Amino acid sequence: MPASAATEPAIWDPVETSPREELRALQLERLRATVARVLAAQPPGAARLRDAGIGSPEEIASLDDLPRLPFATKAELREHYPFGLLAVPREQVIRVQASSGSHGKPTVVGYTRGDLDAWSEVMARCMTMAGVRPGMVIHNSNGYGLFTGGLGFHQGGERIGATVIPVSGGFTARQAMLLRDLGGQVLCATPSYALVIAQALRDAGIEPSSASLELALLGGEPWTDGMRAEIERELGLVAINNYGLSEMCGPGVAAECAVAQDGLHVQEDHFLVEVVDPGTGASLPVGEEGEL
Repeated sequence: MPASAATEPAIWDPVETSPREELRALQLERLRATVARVLAAQPPGAARLRDAGIGSPEEIASLDDLPRLPFATKAELREHYPFGLLAVPREQVIRVQASSGSHGKPTVVGYTRGDLDAWSEVMARCMTMAGVRPGMVIHNSNGYGLFTGGLGFHQGGERIGATVIPVSGGFTARQAMLLRDLGGQVLCATPSYALVIAQALRDAGIEPSSASLELALLGGEPWTDGMRAEIERELGLVAINNYGLSEMCGPGVAAECAVAQDGLHVQEDHFLVEVVDPGTGASLPVGEEGEL
């Protein structure tokens, strides 16, 4: 039975509710494809795989073989800066983004057209899960430079069919004016900047209750439940945590849902989670705390 326009999800893929056995089969298929691509087209990664005793994708018999795959370290990312880890010709890269480089050279990430399409899809899923719907006004205060936050949330919002206002960061007094005048319903920002915007609204004499804000999609830095409570109180909205990292695409790896706000839903058809002991690198069982 077709859902009504009012209840139909903006973005939904059957894989999101696939039985665990089907999802694991898809994960294994994509893991083998990734290993094959690295062996064929990325010499540094291929050398690491062969050193670990993996010379073909068929040697990955099941997802239980994931711990056999060697880690890529930050040092290797810097060593092969800027394009030494591409697995496609540089000419197929249609966008470059990068980390801040605050501890040295930035981590440079190249995106093919297919990469951008997949990134837009996972962003749209995360944003829909938080409550974003077609036609909602998204006030995007994330930076639009090499930082992945700005364009990540922008393209996710457009994929949903929302109205995206690419405000970017800075000019905080203008942020308050545009939130009021353009009727922003969804704020995308870092948690700390969301509080700065809350102060700007107060300075402009704008009560959050008189604005249209409903949701804040926040990430890009660590924050606490106490900070969430402060943001929700100051802006009169629901604040949702989003997780990602430049090396994996940017935001879109995982996000909270508005229903529970209690942990992150991973886009498991694109990302395999392994938690390891930070001292030994050994995989830890489900429920144990370690390094992602």
